[in-house]
Amino acid sequence: MGKEEQARRVVCTRGLGGSKGPVRVGFLLLDNFTLIAQSAAIDPLRMANHLSGEQHYQWFTLSETGDPVRASDGQRILPDAPMDSAQDLDIVIVCGGVGQQQAGTKAHLRFLQAQARRGAMVGGVCTGAWVLAQAGLLDGYRASIHWECIAGLQEAFPKVLVTNRLFTIEANRLTSSGGTAPLDMMLRLIGQQHGRELVSAISEMFVYERVRGEQEQQRIPLRHVLGTSQPRLREIVELMEANVEEPLDLAELSVAARISRRQLERLFLKHLDCSPSRYYLTIRMNRARQLLRQTSMTIIEVATACGFVSTPHFSKCYRAAFGVPPSSERTIEPAVRGVRGRRGVFVAEERLETGLPTSTAELMLMAARGEATYGSVRVRPEVAAPMC
Repeated sequence: MGKEEQARRVVCTRGLGGSKGPVRVGFLLLDNFTLIAQSAAIDPLRMANHLSGEQHYQWFTLSETGDPVRASDGQRILPDAPMDSAQDLDIVIVCGGVGQQQAGTKAHLRFLQAQARRGAMVGGVCTGAWVLAQAGLLDGYRASIHWECIAGLQEAFPKVLVTNRLFTIEANRLTSSGGTAPLDMMLRLIGQQHGRELVSAISEMFVYERVRGEQEQQRIPLRHVLGTSQPRLREIVELMEANVEEPLDLAELSVAARISRRQLERLFLKHLDCSPSRYYLTIRMNRARQLLRQTSMTIIEVATACGFVSTPHFSKCYRAAFGVPPSSERTIEPAVRGVRGRRGVFVAEERLETGLPTSTAELMLMAARGEATYGSVRVRPEVAAPMC
């Protein structure tokens, strides 16, 4: 290995305590991390340096051993350095993604705990907060995570104050949801350190019309679909989602929404193509699926947490909803397995019968079958894109 390569793969370890040098940020890449969240966190730092003409920030991508890490889209990313070489970082951000329960290793947890002990700010993007919680670094802190994992994080780590906010910066902790939310979080951090003028210039360069604040909530899929056209329907659905363990009956929902039961049923049929009871059951079943896949709760505990007094009835409803009994969720293997070769590169075990290698896109789709939201959206024939 040449001197240039050695310099690239070893993080600078000179002390920064109270110095005026650049802020050093380490991005710890977990298996199946999402590139969009990682890029949204790194690029604001790059642009802050670019626009200011000064090196305010240095950043390094890290992995457990320095070997390549597979992103959620199948790309293999070579990090700058192994994490153990990063002994003097100011900020460490865990880049999570798919399969967050299995992504964090004991070595990851020890590294993060050591960084926190020495005073580094620790954070996570997308599902990175899950690994921070596993390390015990979010106990007593408010934390943000991708909306798909909120329920699971709450159940698995009750000491964490989970919020639905896009991002949360509290003391020496910073966490965000996925997608573009890390961009808003990093802009907030840059603004705190270097002022609003730089933040405005960065957002203009990224054609980012509105920088979102810390108090803004993640938009659940229903809100995204309905927009502002059906506030009453959104209100009812939010009531359902907030009352999963002790479900409300239709009469209570009607009173809360200030409409008759008949109007309530028509509203759901018109906009969601199902009855209120059916939609409520779907919410409870999806929550149950998340808890079964993301926590170690027993089936009885999951049934109770989702409003069922009878475990057999819960199992019957679960099988009707997903085609498998709840017990099978603990034994289903991922559709595609990878084997680690040298340098940590993942090699697909399966090939198409034609002899051609399976495409990355197909591999990722197959691997996603184990996710709670896989196949959860029904595409209606009348709105499907025409084939040319």
